[in-house]
Amino acid sequence: MRMYDVIMNKRRGLALTEEEIRWTIGGYMREQIPDYQMAALLMAICIQGMNDSEVAVLVDAMARSGELIDLSEIPGIKVDKHSTGGVGDKTSLILAPIVAACGVHVAKMSGRGLGHTGGTVDKLESIPGFRTAMEKEEFFRIVKETGLAIIGQTGNIAPADKKLYALRDVTATVDSIPLIAGSIMSKKIAAGADAIVLDVKTGRGAFMQSLEDAAKLAGTMVSIGHKVGRQVVALITDMNVPLGHNIGNSLEVAEAVETLQGRGPADLELVCLELAANMLLLAGLGEGDPEACRQAARETIKDGRAFAKFKAMTRAQGGDVRYLEDPGLFPAAPVIYPVQAPADGYISGMDALAIGKISVDLGAGRLKKGEPVDYRAGLVLQKKIGEKVNKGQIIAQLHTASAAAALDSAGRFLQAVTFSQEKPAPKPLIHARVTSKGVTYFH
Repeated sequence: MRMYDVIMNKRRGLALTEEEIRWTIGGYMREQIPDYQMAALLMAICIQGMNDSEVAVLVDAMARSGELIDLSEIPGIKVDKHSTGGVGDKTSLILAPIVAACGVHVAKMSGRGLGHTGGTVDKLESIPGFRTAMEKEEFFRIVKETGLAIIGQTGNIAPADKKLYALRDVTATVDSIPLIAGSIMSKKIAAGADAIVLDVKTGRGAFMQSLEDAAKLAGTMVSIGHKVGRQVVALITDMNVPLGHNIGNSLEVAEAVETLQGRGPADLELVCLELAANMLLLAGLGEGDPEACRQAARETIKDGRAFAKFKAMTRAQGGDVRYLEDPGLFPAAPVIYPVQAPADGYISGMDALAIGKISVDLGAGRLKKGEPVDYRAGLVLQKKIGEKVNKGQIIAQLHTASAAAALDSAGRFLQAVTFSQEKPAPKPLIHARVTSKGVTYFH
């Protein structure tokens, strides 16, 4: 087999065979195929696309390029959740304890933040002592003892994806639904869960900015999951506006604690309960009744079981539980700068992408892998869309170590917010649910 022929077949719009895909991934990992030929194939895929069967083979080949985690020694159905990334998206910190409190084991591997989106690992590591790196045996033990554990992805999970993504990043081939789906699902399949709930974000702060593209990506990933023997459901959720009020690592942990104690923002709680209900459904709870699963999730917040699970996981992974019991213990940023409303009116829009970039510039995120983050940095939104404000009223607080960064970011924040004299109509937070049977839109 020749790589030239594989490239030509895809350039002509032909479906690649299973043999061609597996040979290509194997050859690239063994460095028998040079970057320039792989880059040519990636560009051909971007232009010509791939069908679901091709992507399913690609996912399996990338997953098998490294370690396949076997979770069978953990009892019951293991359900995972993946978000395509957003601003203020701390749902994993809330979902995992809720689902575990309902009796479903959660063995989750998460990533760090990159660009305008935050990472679950960074948020958890803002809790003093919290360990996200550990051997598999300890990971399994904690899951069996406490019901849940969240750790960072091991270096040998889908290494083909890491190598391909580095090439895509510099060859303008990131923006391809088959390649995005392959990247996400190869890591999820390798991580070993029996069932997966996907949170596919759409809107200004999401990678898929149109609902149509988000539905295509969700449908592709759901189809792939079923082709490789996993139960998969996707929710398409809104990311035009940051989720919740707090953006930044320790700030988001504090808001997750508030939500687990029943005092969180309504938008964050709604999305978490809906994702949790779908995780419970895939685990076989509620006898197939979504509302029964939603109610079960609500009860874990109401009676304190979910928060107790979060503390148990934190304690087991070396974290100082006192910071959950009193989030005021988290160190405050040296500079907390108030942003004031420039006029009377209603907040009618928020650019989640711009706000996410501001949080990075304040120190909460990174632009390159390996860069440090300031756990104290970020934003707190005092007002959100639909709320009335008066001129001079504080609408946000910027948390940073640099007064210059705060001053620069304040002006940019006001540019990211729009105001009107009329109260805007509320917009849906959950747009659709995607299963193997198709897409159900909610509006």
